[in-house]
Amino acid sequence: MTDVRRSSDYFLRTARLGFRRWSIDDLPLALALWGDPEVTRYIGGPFSPEDVTEKLHGEIASMEAHHVQYSPLFLLDNDAHVGCAGLRPYRVHDQMYELGFHLRPAYWGRGLAAEAGQAVVAFAFERLGAKGLFAGHHPENAASRKVLERLGFRFTHEEVYPPTGRRHPSYLLMRPESGHRGPASRRP
Repeated sequence: MTDVRRSSDYFLRTARLGFRRWSIDDLPLALALWGDPEVTRYIGGPFSPEDVTEKLHGEIASMEAHHVQYSPLFLLDNDAHVGCAGLRPYRVHDQMYELGFHLRPAYWGRGLAAEAGQAVVAFAFERLGAKGLFAGHHPENAASRKVLERLGFRFTHEEVYPPTGRRHPSYLLMRPESGHRGPASRRP
């Protein structure tokens, strides 16, 4: 299934991916992603159509309230919907966000999660002025662990993830201090 979009709809790009914002019209894409039990098996699924609708509304609300969400991803060469990646508020008062990604199975094993993750990390530090990023993964999801480690995240602790009721390995990535000045620290 493709979703024809103009390139101007993408607020962030990588070599292969375009990020845009969810809208209520994206329910078919959300159902294809979060309605897939393979996608959601490590995040508390399977999800019913009602659960997916609620999840979509939550992403839209997060964008309105916090200016971040797990944004839908599309291949630039054919506009195919790949999944989503992005940020959620984690410890807002500390300028910390949670990084996450969910890809459709047809796009697993192509390096797209790492590519999307690199773009999200850069966006968080360079455009949002984040001080750090949190991420976690299901203990059986070795692929997500490898992506997080490749992105520079370091294991810090285990934390109960309420949707699964299990303790998930948890990681942090702090903003590099060497010469980086986030938007909040820039002075004219």
